[in-house]
Amino acid sequence: MAMDGSANPEDFVVGCVLSIKTTLGDEFEGQVITFDRFSNILVLQEGSKQGPRRNIRLLKANYIKEWSLLGQAEDPLDIKKCYLDLNSLQAREDSAIRQAEAEAERIGVGVTSEAQNIFDALSKTLPVRWDKTVIVVMNEVRVSSPYLPESVSGGTPAANDRVKKVLELERKRLQSRGPGQ
Repeated sequence: MAMDGSANPEDFVVGCVLSIKTTLGDEFEGQVITFDRFSNILVLQEGSKQGPRRNIRLLKANYIKEWSLLGQAEDPLDIKKCYLDLNSLQAREDSAIRQAEAEAERIGVGVTSEAQNIFDALSKTLPVRWDKTVIVVMNEVRVSSPYLPESVSGGTPAANDRVKKVLELERKRLQSRGPGQ
């Protein structure tokens, strides 16, 4: 039973297996997991030839060019037959949390956008972190507000000079861009 994209949402019954051609040229088969009328999104589980893994595809129903009913299968959400790799999911969650925490630590609290730009410039070539409003470079050199070369303290003379040079270059770059750019 082939239909065009103006199919009735009631035709997308949970568990039915469809062959779908999209307006973008994709062709695939999938089992209906659910259809959300409000967003007009069809959630399909694409079968895998081998193993228990499946792809889940979210498809806006208006992108369906043609579809045909291939049959009715068992409940796709039957817990006894679903496979979730919990270790993999936990590892992905842990990685995402670590990345979000690392990104949050790179944002200065209570500092100007100029200070943040200087921090970002330093971070491209050197390990940096915030200590309240002070930029700490290589765990030894400290750059305090107003983040000028004269504001650099601590560390070895070579490290100190390197940070001062990056600060000078970044200040020149920021001045050449002009205010608000």
